[in-house]
Amino acid sequence: SELVGHQPPQKYSFFFLDREPLKKLPPGRGKTTQRSQAGNPHLLSSRRRLLNLHCSCRPRGWRVPPMVAPLSLLAALLAVVHVHGADALSGYQINCGAGGERVVGNVTWVPDGPFVRVGSAAAVPSPPGGGGMPPMLSSLRYFPDASARKHCYVLPAARKATYLVRTTYYYGGFDGGDKPPVFDQIIEGTRWSEVDTAADYARGRATYFEAVVRATGRQVSVCVARNAGTAPTSSPFISALEVVPLDDSVYNSTDFSSYALSTIARHSFGHDASVLSHPDAGDEFNRYWEPYSDGAPVVESQGSVAPAAFWNKPPEDVFRRGVTASRGDTLELQWPPAPLPKASYYLALYFQDNRAPSPLSWRVFDVAVNGQAFFAGLNVSTAGSMLYGAAWPLSGQTKITLTPAPGSPVGPVINAAELMMVVPLGGRTHPRDVIGMEGLARGFAKPPSDWSGDPCLPVGNSWTGVSCSQGALARVTALNLTNFSVGGSISDSIANLTAISSV
Repeated sequence: SELVGHQPPQKYSFFFLDREPLKKLPPGRGKTTQRSQAGNPHLLSSRRRLLNLHCSCRPRGWRVPPMVAPLSLLAALLAVVHVHGADALSGYQINCGAGGERVVGNVTWVPDGPFVRVGSAAAVPSPPGGGGMPPMLSSLRYFPDASARKHCYVLPAARKATYLVRTTYYYGGFDGGDKPPVFDQIIEGTRWSEVDTAADYARGRATYFEAVVRATGRQVSVCVARNAGTAPTSSPFISALEVVPLDDSVYNSTDFSSYALSTIARHSFGHDASVLSHPDAGDEFNRYWEPYSDGAPVVESQGSVAPAAFWNKPPEDVFRRGVTASRGDTLELQWPPAPLPKASYYLALYFQDNRAPSPLSWRVFDVAVNGQAFFAGLNVSTAGSMLYGAAWPLSGQTKITLTPAPGSPVGPVINAAELMMVVPLGGRTHPRDVIGMEGLARGFAKPPSDWSGDPCLPVGNSWTGVSCSQGALARVTALNLTNFSVGGSISDSIANLTAISSV
């Protein structure tokens, strides 16, 4: 099939007011191939109750629904990694609060000491009823210092590289209470979402969030911070943090200099058992592909696809099954199952003709989303195809409709899909000021506990004692460290703070 998709505008706007006509991608977006279409971004929910989408976000910042997982499922994912023994996963898999490394199959969970300098570690007891605790949930790090404006993990990164970031939270009553705290999480200076795991924890489930961001420098920061909903006696915490580098082609239609992607749903249609991930599904980035089955007829693939031929590199296993309709019938899917906040979304759909490869192994059908034409005359072969919309406006319930072409000998088919919210970045601090402030922090014997991550952003979460101006690039304008007993020396890097007017 041809390289096709919805052409994004030259510059994205979060609330997509004008939809351009669907058309073939312009030159430079990709070449026509026989295997794939081009695409981009994100994550999750399941009617099978293995992973349920549950939006418990308050109307604060961007309403990003979290993903939830039973503890038994997370343990099973680790067991699958151990059994299959594929190549080691790249990036960082951090077991927060752990005292040492834990190797499970080909995944090495490392302690968080090298990446964070504040907070306290705590062990998490196994839940009632036994069953064991997955290693990355058996400990956590919490942050009791209520005076700090944020608490940050800082990880090495390649400048302008794109990363998948996953945060996982399981309360476990570590503080002797019975209700998890509510707080914000921040990524690269942008307030990402609120973390409210109470409903999930009451059902014995862990909660995780996933985003795709680009590193602007040689570090990536992920922080938690108190907000108006944080009880005075509670402490933000985190159980696990994963940062995995993505290939340049993955979700490459997104302008990551201005936007991030936050996963809402990622499903493999026709599967009704285990989640597909690394390495059982061959997903080199350890993305979780949830099973999804709504009663539509399921077909098994008789051919194979080459994941490397797709920009997003979906694992081959998501094409092994699909859902279809009878000849001449329209296939309708309410996906994702839960209603969506009004926003713009990156939507990627994956298809493959399931029959044995032959000159007649192809299907032609139209694709619509909520009654709006997404692509007309899609020709799907056994090599596989992909459609994407880089900034598609959605709200409420979403319905995907596949309508067969007149006279088509077989019904339409779909194998997998990804949906991600397009989140505008909240800006960043001028690199010159970042260098200056990090140099100051290194020179002090005891810098304030929140002196890590972005010095100025998000607004309201700057470093203690630091005042900033706002603009395209935030600038440090004043320092007030009176009575902080920082000790040490003032680094020459203070000369980088060329916008400062008061010390």
